[in-house]
Amino acid sequence: MNIRTKIGLEVIQVALILGLLGNVLLRVGPWGINATLFNLAFVAGMYMLLRRHAPDFLTRQTMSLFGALIFFASMFAWRDSIELKTIDTFAIISILAILFLPRMGLAARVAGIFQYGVAFLLSAFGSFFSPFLLLFNDIEWGNLPKNGFTRHLFSVLRGIAIVTPILLIFGALFVAADAVYAGWVQRVFNVEPDVIVSHIILTSVLAWLSAGFLRSVLIYDVDVFDPAKSSPIPQAEPTATPPTETSPHIPNNISLLEHINISDPPHQADPTEVPADSAKQPEPKFWDWAKFDSSLLPVGFTLGTVEVSIVLGLVNLLFLSFVVVQIPYLFGGMDLVQSTPDFKLAEYARSGFGELVAVAALVLPILLFGQWLIRKDAKPAQLIFKVLAGIQIVLLFVIMASAVQRLVLLTGSLGYGMTTVRLYPLIFMSWLAIVFIWFSATVLRGYRQYFAWGALWSAFFVIGAAHVLNPDEFIARTNIALMRQGREFDARYNADLRGDATPILIEALPEMTFEDQCTVKRKLTEQLAKIGEESDLRSWSLSRSRHHRLLAQAGQSIAVNADCPKPVYFSHMD
Repeated sequence: MNIRTKIGLEVIQVALILGLLGNVLLRVGPWGINATLFNLAFVAGMYMLLRRHAPDFLTRQTMSLFGALIFFASMFAWRDSIELKTIDTFAIISILAILFLPRMGLAARVAGIFQYGVAFLLSAFGSFFSPFLLLFNDIEWGNLPKNGFTRHLFSVLRGIAIVTPILLIFGALFVAADAVYAGWVQRVFNVEPDVIVSHIILTSVLAWLSAGFLRSVLIYDVDVFDPAKSSPIPQAEPTATPPTETSPHIPNNISLLEHINISDPPHQADPTEVPADSAKQPEPKFWDWAKFDSSLLPVGFTLGTVEVSIVLGLVNLLFLSFVVVQIPYLFGGMDLVQSTPDFKLAEYARSGFGELVAVAALVLPILLFGQWLIRKDAKPAQLIFKVLAGIQIVLLFVIMASAVQRLVLLTGSLGYGMTTVRLYPLIFMSWLAIVFIWFSATVLRGYRQYFAWGALWSAFFVIGAAHVLNPDEFIARTNIALMRQGREFDARYNADLRGDATPILIEALPEMTFEDQCTVKRKLTEQLAKIGEESDLRSWSLSRSRHHRLLAQAGQSIAVNADCPKPVYFSHMD
């Protein structure tokens, strides 16, 4: 059994364990500690395989990515916000894609955003299609040992594989043909056919994707893992040692010169020497992702000094025109907004925040792609780019400040309250501010290779800070504070927030109007009735546990009054 086959078998074993474990854990929702445990098992399985077969892969960057993956997986057992769980899921998928970078011959710390994107596509492609290579190419099934237990095991598995579809077909026909027989089958097995199918499908999908990803990461170069194919050509068996100068047995019938020629023929090449003309032969060229730059493009698709000056110069003028208009509002605040004729707060705040967030998000890829397109020999163009890009970032920070001010007005004492669609863009823009500072410190100073790694970890930091902030509780607390100042309170929207908002809602119930109390109590009562449905230990999370405990303790205090009006399904927080 060669090394490649051995690795393939171990990958299949780990993938089957992950598939079965995922089927047991992830069937129950909403996801909580079950998602944490599955990801821990995945990291443990991948670490074991790498430790056994590719220890060089376990660099400091890889271990830090493993730590980040475990952190985001553990957040499922902490917070209950759907938005945060969605972000955690994307973070985990991104980390798995970045773990694929060594497969491309790149170190994660110096790879670019383009390489990150390619790694995501290749890892996804490998997860779906690499199992075919694993089963039909990597593992040499014919060379597996077939003696003793192994021989019988393969025979059993082969027999089961053959008879399973036959049993299913005939069994389905018998069940459909006779209701009594169908009832007997159901009583004997005590399971529904669709449940069995769902177990098989979930286990197979998780095992398939796990095997594909692990195979893509581990088996990427035959010569690395197969010594038989990477070792030198085997030498011939040793023959009798030819006479040498120090040999005591020199034939007497030849001269000394002839003896030297026999011992060291003048025209025989030394097997340890490299032929002189071999150095002249060009080495085969392989694709190098680390050297993917604009030099690969035709000159017409790259940028020079004139193009950079025109593009960034005009964009900066556009930004400047907007900033000039915004400066009075930035310094004038609410008074200027309200005193401007025919200018409503909603028109200023609600319609402008999203557009300005989009502007801030678009600037980054434009600057990154523009800097990448600059010709390497165009030194003036690179200098002009640094100057104009720096000016554009300064103008962008003013625009971002205007967007933040609009959000403050929109959610402040004269606004309409906080919602998830307002808070998460603000968190995103906070990350963009960090990224643009990092862009100035790396790309504009000639260290582009470090930008993506720093931007990635800044995103991880901001996501972690969002978990600490507890968005749902923050939204409910902000809106209740506005309610206490006399602003209208959207009880239905706030009651629809996840369990993280329950403590502040129960605490503020006595301060709400009668109608709002009815709305919140009705929602909390519905959640209390569902506690039994979410009592499975696999879906446990700290936030959901506290939510259930508070509802149980509240008891009759959250019971809906008999004179409460019927619910109105309308929300003004849009």
